[in-house]
Amino acid sequence: MQPDSIAEVNDGSGEAAARPVTSKKIWIDLDNSPHVPFFAPIIEELKKHGYSIMLTARDAYQVCELADRFQFTYRRVGRHWGKHWILKVFGTCLRAVQMLPIVAREKPHLAVAHGSRSQMLVSKLLRIRSLCILDYEFARSLTLFKPTWSMTPEIIPFSESARKALHILQYPGIKEDVYVPTFKPDPSIKSRFGIDDRDVVAVVRPPASEAHYHDPKSDELFAATIEFLGRAPNVRVILLPRNRRQGDFLKRSWPVLFATGRFSIPDHAEDGLNLIWFSDLVISGGGTMNREAAALGVPVYSIFRGKIGAVDRYLANDGRLVLLENAEDVRTKIVLSQRARPLTPERTNSAALTTIVDHIISVLKYPTKSEQI
Repeated sequence: MQPDSIAEVNDGSGEAAARPVTSKKIWIDLDNSPHVPFFAPIIEELKKHGYSIMLTARDAYQVCELADRFQFTYRRVGRHWGKHWILKVFGTCLRAVQMLPIVAREKPHLAVAHGSRSQMLVSKLLRIRSLCILDYEFARSLTLFKPTWSMTPEIIPFSESARKALHILQYPGIKEDVYVPTFKPDPSIKSRFGIDDRDVVAVVRPPASEAHYHDPKSDELFAATIEFLGRAPNVRVILLPRNRRQGDFLKRSWPVLFATGRFSIPDHAEDGLNLIWFSDLVISGGGTMNREAAALGVPVYSIFRGKIGAVDRYLANDGRLVLLENAEDVRTKIVLSQRARPLTPERTNSAALTTIVDHIISVLKYPTKSEQI
């Protein structure tokens, strides 16, 4: 597909380089922490194609702190409203109302997000075409939030007729293949956390207790995991709570383990990939960190007990993810030993990033109903 025009720019070497220029603007909404590293290379590639990017970010989890680390220019809109579904609906609608004047003024040609309901609602109200990227087929949505297009990993099965009827696009690999290949380890993290070379380092992510898909069985598995790790000698545990409330709860629940210094919580947002890379194992109640560990070749155990999606089934069947189902699995399946860590991660030439960017550009160039007349 040809860009609207070509302009000459200086690439920093003194030589003029051709770069496509287009008047098209893309609105990307960062709704959750994993969306920041996921969209970073996508934004970079879209800018190379000449598209302008408008960013909004929800003040929830570590979204804004991570966006600052990536030096994004964004508008902070909305926050997290807790786990009760009534508050969730209210918060989604309120955030949409807060977005409306901003988006109406900016007039983007396409809205793109990884499951942002507020964005889909605004897109409907302002008649902006939307592309919703998803990697968990059991995420609940409403007809009101139905996007113009959806995009999922090819691992999630859809019939050809369903893909056409629902406007589903797909990409190879998994979401984490988009950004993991560009990861560069920073060994300074070991000194910052006081990690001893003799320690077995476990990075642990608690379940998303405020998410709509949360299953209380995940909490039981998490408690069993903490007790198991707490009894094991020479194990250093870095806990990554999802918000301050959850972090405070962990400290109140296991004060002795924190007092010993063997359990700790970072005091600011860390590069999750870097933490995973310098750990010996990962145990998580959510999807993204599990999949990041699998992509980096780090032993990973899932304590998520909601409906298991196709991506996690694929990783489990491939031997890259262990699904824990009960407390006995925690005691018998988790291996506490140092891993043989290569100097650098294995570089894979994943087509995920290229395919996603190509799909976004294809959607942008797809004529609107008015243009088809």
